[in-house]
Amino acid sequence: MRFEIMRLDDVDGTAVDSTVVDAASVKRIVQQAAAIGQRLYIRPAEASAS
Repeated sequence: MRFEIMRLDDVDGTAVDSTVVDAASVKRIVQQAAAIGQRLYIRPAEASAS
C-alpha cells in the first residue's frame, strides 16, 4: 500500500509539499518529523499517484 504524506505549514496548516511512499517508509518519515516538530498529514494514495 502507498501513502501520500504532506508536510504542513507551521502557521496556517496548508500543505507545503507532498510525496508518495510505500508503507515501509511511513514510520521512518514520521519519526524524522516528530524529532523536529514537523506537522504531517498522511492519507492512502490514489492508485494513479506516483
